[in-house]
Amino acid sequence: MSTIPTITVTPSAAAQAYARSAASGGGGQAPNDGSFGATMQQAMEQAVETGHAAEEQATQALKGGGNLTDVVVALSHAEMTLQTATAIRDRVVQAYQDIIKMPI
Repeated sequence: MSTIPTITVTPSAAAQAYARSAASGGGGQAPNDGSFGATMQQAMEQAVETGHAAEEQATQALKGGGNLTDVVVALSHAEMTLQTATAIRDRVVQAYQDIIKMPI
């Protein structure tokens, strides 16, 4: 039975990955002008693509093709991506609410 590798992301590694992504122009997706909105749009597009890939793996398995391990890994990856997107959304909403509560 294979194990899913655990990846630890440090802030410096995340910053380097963000810089590489900005330098490469977003990999042919939405134009990445370095803004927060463009970065969020690219992240959401990748999250949707991850979900579609998991659905495709599940569909192939239901048709009799595909490997069960691949399906489980794809679905786990999609679930983790959804949880990450939800956590980011919650933090953005909380930050917005904190800003609204600030006195002028």
